[in-house]
Amino acid sequence: MPRKHSRWWYLLLLPPYIAMIWVSSYNTLEPAWAGIPFFYWYQALWIWITSGLILIVYFATRSRDQ
Repeated sequence: MPRKHSRWWYLLLLPPYIAMIWVSSYNTLEPAWAGIPFFYWYQALWIWITSGLILIVYFATRSRDQ
């Protein structure tokens, strides 16, 4: 029997998109971390956050028949 899943899980994919499209929120050099300007490490951090969110959405929405 296929598992019925909610489409609300896909909303978890929206914050990374908004965080990256709103460049003025992270267009700065400070605070630097290990000598890396904020502009770069903020984007790298979102790569890991987004990967985790995609994994959560994948497991929450896949059907058990696959």
